[in-house]
Amino acid sequence: MTKADLFAHVTAYFQDHMPLAETELNYKDPYQLIVAVILSAQCTDKRVNLITPAFFEKFPSASALAAYGQDEVYEYIKSCSYPNNKAKHLTGMARMLMNEFNGKVPDTLEDLQKLPGVGRKTANVILSVAFRKPAMAVDTHVFRVAGRIGLTTNAKNPHDAEKQLVRHLPEPLINKAHHWLILHGRYICIARKPKCNECGLTHYCRHYKKVTGRQES
Repeated sequence: MTKADLFAHVTAYFQDHMPLAETELNYKDPYQLIVAVILSAQCTDKRVNLITPAFFEKFPSASALAAYGQDEVYEYIKSCSYPNNKAKHLTGMARMLMNEFNGKVPDTLEDLQKLPGVGRKTANVILSVAFRKPAMAVDTHVFRVAGRIGLTTNAKNPHDAEKQLVRHLPEPLINKAHHWLILHGRYICIARKPKCNECGLTHYCRHYKKVTGRQES
């Protein structure tokens, strides 16, 4: 099977079985999304969604968040992972939004990555979800699932995986593919023991063929 055939089969499967794939983070605007994504680093979306209602009531905008210090922000996010670092990133992000971007979340990869706490993955999430741009964010789920299925080959790091995925995915599907792979990795192709018996992609999956001894089709 060629790489093009594999991508065609996998995207067709997801379009049939997960047509409405979206982020599981709760948000109303780009500001809320960037806060939620920063909080979600090494933390579950479920936990973030428990934190953000009170957070956004206290800090409803970048200007409101920028007016407070790290200690005040910490009290609202202390139940998530690495709250000290995230409080520092959130306050720094808000102040940069106010000082350099008129309080608005920018919509380019270069500008987003200037913000404290925003790396390439987070920036791509914002571009894809908030601004509907064809950006592929590669987190641990995407990296694992793409490698196991065979969508990526010997990817050295998330950026390498991102380039391979974007190269082969039709541009209109890049946004959805990000969510497809995350959700598949979160619920089916889990890290320690993938649920291959529940997966509809085993006929195409490189990992499944390897562990079962099936020959390539």
